[in-house]
Amino acid sequence: MSTTATGGSTMIDRMIRAAKLENAVYEEVEHDQSATVQAFWVVVIASVAAGIGGLGAGLTGLIIGVIAALAGWAAYAYVCYWIGTRVLAGPQTSATWGQLLRTLGFASSPRVLLVLAFIPVIGLLLAIVVLIWTLLTTVVAIRQALDFDTGRAIVTAVAGWAVLFLTTVVVAALVAGAM
Repeated sequence: MSTTATGGSTMIDRMIRAAKLENAVYEEVEHDQSATVQAFWVVVIASVAAGIGGLGAGLTGLIIGVIAALAGWAAYAYVCYWIGTRVLAGPQTSATWGQLLRTLGFASSPRVLLVLAFIPVIGLLLAIVVLIWTLLTTVVAIRQALDFDTGRAIVTAVAGWAVLFLTTVVVAALVAGAM
């Protein structure tokens, strides 16, 4: 796994900058197609950290968590891409699914701190802070990738989450009904 991208930024540097809500890093990864691999590893590292911090799930739970995180990342990026380019597109909106995939992958950076979520009391507070922080990085990622204002980015983020949540509920109900 190479951590250096074409712009000379390491994956770790980009993760830190993404967590700091730096618009420039989201623009950088949006346009750097080689950053897709880095974004993949950010999602994997963040989901492993969350799995370790959650404890109790075991190795199987950790593996399922990583697979679910990767699938969710790809699906959320596509839904946000579709909503942002078809439903809420503005005059400046121009993006590809890959651009959303990269920016949203790096938006997962704060989730690395969930490795500490097992600590009593502090872990719960940390999880709440990381959730809010990740919502903020997600809005910045969407805003930069879709060339939106912040309001449209928030609506896209929430609408994308709602679509995926409802889809998950329907699929789970269908699977449960089939059993």
